[in-house]
Formats: sequence, C-alpha cells, structure tokens
Amino acid sequence: MQYFKTPSNNLKESQAVDEDYKDSEYTRGHLAPSSHQGTEEDRKATFTLTNIVPQMEGSNGITWKDLEEEVMERLYDCEGLMYVITGVMPYKTESEFKKHWLKDKDGKDRVAIPEYMWSAYCCPNHTPNTQFFPTYAAVGRNDPDSNNDIVTKDPNVPENRRGYDVRQMDLKSLEGILSKRFNTEINLFEGKSQICSLFQSTISGYTRDHLNPGMHQETKEDREATFTLSNITPQWKRLQ
Repeated sequence: MQYFKTPSNNLKESQAVDEDYKDSEYTRGHLAPSSHQGTEEDRKATFTLTNIVPQMEGSNGITWKDLEEEVMERLYDCEGLMYVITGVMPYKTESEFKKHWLKDKDGKDRVAIPEYMWSAYCCPNHTPNTQFFPTYAAVGRNDPDSNNDIVTKDPNVPENRRGYDVRQMDLKSLEGILSKRFNTEINLFEGKSQICSLFQSTISGYTRDHLNPGMHQETKEDREATFTLSNITPQWKRLQ
C-alpha cells in the first residue's frame, strides 16, 4: 500500500483524509478493529480511513474498546468462523445530522459524525452458551449529550465513561433499532450465516433442540460436538 503524506484532490473528494481529524475533538475510531486481526498485515489494513469514523475518546478508548475485547474473549467459544458486522447510526433528525460533521478550514462538511456505534456477531457453531450465542449485538453512545431513547446514560459511572455507555442486546433488538432509525427493514445476517438469525434465543416460543442428544454421548468432546447447529432444530418449548 502506497502512502501519500499530502493526498491528492481526487482522493479528498472521495474519502476522508488525515487532515480532516486534525484539531478536532474526535479520534479515529475503527469499524473492523485492529485487535481482531490475526496478522500484522491485516492489522495495518484496518487503519485505512475508509475503515475509520469520528469517535469520541470516551467511546473509542474506553467503553467501545471494552466491548471489542469482550467479543474477542467470546471468540474462543466459537468453533469455526465468527461473522462480525460493525457500523454507525447517524443523528435522527436532519437538523442534528447537519450539525455533526468534521469540517475543513473553509467550513465545508467533510466527515459525518455518528451518534451511535453498533456491532453484531454470528457464530453458527459454538460451545454451549445460551446467553451470548449464536448471535449477540451491542449499541454504544458516541455523544454524551444524546437522549436516552436507545442507550441509557448511567450517571454513576466514572466521569471518563459517562455518556459513552454500551448496551448489549440480542440481534433482533439491534435489527429493530436500525430498522426504525433508517426507516427500512434491516436483516444483518444472510447467506451462510442466515442460520444464526433462525436460531436466536429470542425467537418466541422456540428452543434449540438436539437431533442427536448430548446426553447420549460418552465423552465431553462428543457432547460438545452435538451443539453444532447442523444438529439443531427449532422446537416448541412445550414439546421439549
């Protein structure tokens, strides 16, 4: 990757550049976290500004960082691929949206500032954990002065965390929040990972039922193997 200290005008017209963040109160917040990458080359690739959004330090360096580390810990319970999607929510009203931009020296809008960060993951095959698998999600505040309609601000946390709360939730709750904010139906996982949406623990009335029962296995390894979703079917709670 070739790095240009002084980007061309063509580049400036198509994406953010380093100078957009100069002298602002915002840090360069990752969408795909550097810490989630397995190689040095992949970690470096996350620092391109197409993977960066304006994020307050209280979110980027503290509360959202805590979430990223927690997701990494859960990865150890994921057997196979974990699909992770991260994005942002702009301000709800047009007037608020217009107020929140990084601007250049001439006052021209350059980079939109998000009101919230959000992230969701899907792990089709995992060790037993009914709370966090196969899907889970979160929304984090990026504006300490936003109202409490999506994420409630806890006044009792330390000052450097105050207003940057992160609310963890099931996938359907996040999809509902995004659908309402963007005024369109949002389904985050499709294709290979669509099975994650099917087997959410929040689906009303249904549990994840084994075809080949775990209790019929003799070893711990064999019992854990029965929790792959290819061995699971939705079953009405009253039948299980």
